[in-house]
Amino acid sequence: MMGLYIAIGVVVLIGLWAVMTYNSLVSRRAMVAEGWSGIDAQLKRRADLIPNLVETVKGYAAHERETFDELTKMRSQTGSQDPAQRAQSEAAITAAIGKVMAVAEAYPQLRATENFQQLQKDLADIEDQIQLARRYYNGAVRNFNVSVQQFPSNLIAGMGGFTAAQFFQLDNAADRNAPKVSFS
Repeated sequence: MMGLYIAIGVVVLIGLWAVMTYNSLVSRRAMVAEGWSGIDAQLKRRADLIPNLVETVKGYAAHERETFDELTKMRSQTGSQDPAQRAQSEAAITAAIGKVMAVAEAYPQLRATENFQQLQKDLADIEDQIQLARRYYNGAVRNFNVSVQQFPSNLIAGMGGFTAAQFFQLDNAADRNAPKVSFS
């Protein structure tokens, strides 16, 4: 009889562990989704700022139309991509914004306008927020992936259909550097 109680106790403990592990994985997956939502919101804010930036600079540098059109086109192409694709798109947008800022550097009267200074400040603030959101997301992904891959929780993850999430990172090391712009 004592053996039966021990067996039932072991089964109950294993069941409790499985439920707690499953709930932990669900919670971590929700944190990954929350982190991605934060990145997406900040990237949307930056995308909303781009038309104002382009219009402000365009008035001073009409001959740089190709640069402005390229940035506007890239802005319209971002959407619900996976983190790796979105990182590539955003790296291209960052490089294009760098080109627009380089164009603006050639026009001291533009840099002196209050509107342009406010846009620069807003853009810098948004870039900081994107960096913070990216750190939060990547931390949540790390914690989730460890839980999905670590024994014995990987047993529950496999049965529950949990798969590792993608980090939001730049694949090309050259994309991490500031863009070099030359209009010569």
